Amino acid sequence: MSQVDVEAAPTISRLPELITLAEEGSSEKRRALLRELTEHFFGAAARTATEDDLYGSVLARLAADMETAVRAELSARFATAGDAPHTLIRRLANDEAAVAGAVLAASPVLTDEDLLNVVRKHGQDHLRAVSARPTVSEAVSDVIVQRGDDETLGTLLRNDGARLSREASETAVRRAQANPALHEATVERASLPPDLLNEMYFVVEARLRASILEQNARLDPALLESALAAGRARVATDDGALPADYAECKAYVEELRAAGQLSPQMLARFLRSGGRTSFLIALAQLSDIDFHTARQIVDRRELDALAVVCKSADLDRALFLTYAVVLLNDDGDAMAKAHSYARMYAELSRDAALRTVRFWRMRRGAQAA
Repeated sequence: MSQVDVEAAPTISRLPELITLAEEGSSEKRRALLRELTEHFFGAAARTATEDDLYGSVLARLAADMETAVRAELSARFATAGDAPHTLIRRLANDEAAVAGAVLAASPVLTDEDLLNVVRKHGQDHLRAVSARPTVSEAVSDVIVQRGDDETLGTLLRNDGARLSREASETAVRRAQANPALHEATVERASLPPDLLNEMYFVVEARLRASILEQNARLDPALLESALAAGRARVATDDGALPADYAECKAYVEELRAAGQLSPQMLARFLRSGGRTSFLIALAQLSDIDFHTARQIVDRRELDALAVVCKSADLDRALFLTYAVVLLNDDGDAMAKAHSYARMYAELSRDAALRTVRFWRMRRGAQAA
């Protein structure tokens, strides 16, 4: 008999005795037995399937009567064991959060069926533990997105090992748009579909907008086309009522265009003379985006977004600076701010601007459909 067999024999031979002792009524003795059984489990060089089942059954039964701290210790001990008894791990995964967390976050023994059972019926602590697993399937993620609060959703979004379906990604982005605490996790998620990434542009801070532009610039052309196709199938067109003078201004802009007089310089004249609707219509036509996106950029003074639009149209920096100064004309520090945006304009690559505007143009295409 080999040395390993000699060492394993006493462990296995004592298993029936230990199982018998599991009926012991003393809490202190049961705790000692639980730890001894655990040590025997990890010390056994070889176990049969029947022995594994016995270990799992007895350990689960013993653990059920132990206080939380003991069960949590057991959970931590078995959390990463690939050969841990399934019965025990499933029992621990459905325990209170202080016990379940370790196995939910790491145990390779848990199946998707086990995890779905947990995330469908337990609370946020359980859902967050599952969200942090090295891998999370789409089926499990779908339930977490449906049932999880924003803190849980943030944990899931920050986990690159979690796979999200298209539907779950769309839901996550809608929720993230309303909660700044989710902005960074959403924008920095490596597997977020590019069209959904660009939906975040108008709600996030400048640092994250820059990240979106950088990701657009790195996007493979084939993936860009695929993302645009996916986005066009999703975009809604209900962006609010048009201004009262829209029809009149549009007719005037069309006349100027027909006469060859609709130039970037004319847009500056619209702004200076208070022709806001005409400016928005002309800006939308110049950059081939929809009116509502143009209005959002101007109403919110989204000058970095205006820079993207102007750069995509290949406008001179001086013209962009003119637009910026006029839009900021009631701001005492308008000139200094405009110059800072002009520097940003100079650093913005036209390719990144063109790719970004293509996502914004999806709305225009949807409105025309």
